Amino acid sequence: MPAPILIVSGPPGAGKTTVARRLVETAGPPAAHLHTDDFYNAIRPGYVAPWLAESHGQNTVVTRAIVAAAAEYAAGGYFVVVDGVVGPWFLDVYREAAGRLGVALDYVVLRPDRETAVARARDRDRDEAPLAPYPPGLYENFADLDALEAHVVDSGAIDADALAAQLRGGLAAGRFRL
Repeated sequence: MPAPILIVSGPPGAGKTTVARRLVETAGPPAAHLHTDDFYNAIRPGYVAPWLAESHGQNTVVTRAIVAAAAEYAAGGYFVVVDGVVGPWFLDVYREAAGRLGVALDYVVLRPDRETAVARARDRDRDEAPLAPYPPGLYENFADLDALEAHVVDSGAIDADALAAQLRGGLAAGRFRL
């Protein structure tokens, strides 16, 4: 029986990876955590920083690869948490796959204040590569999401366990459903 897909998105330093891990660890089996950075890191020669204008073709290919992996896990009954900078501009690819599979698709945008995001990205521990300087425009891409503002959760002043609990509650209530 297919399982749902959850996208945990937001700008760098929002806490996506930390909370995605918590969600998967506490979800009960089977569950899969797809860290989108791993898909980008698979590209060696020809890699283009994904926030640069010339990366659009690369980003489209990588998004399709992530969606294909998420769809396979979901079709196999795995609750899937996709963790990465997934802006509204790529949601249609996820919606199409979820519709084809008949699975629920939820979208959460973690958004601390800009200063917190920049500091977290710069001061990451060994699990995540530090990101300094902060990519221009990336935070601003998540500053005003219009109809998707209801999917935003302030991740600035809350620890990962409390944030995961808040997201589980929102998922149960259908707050983040696309």
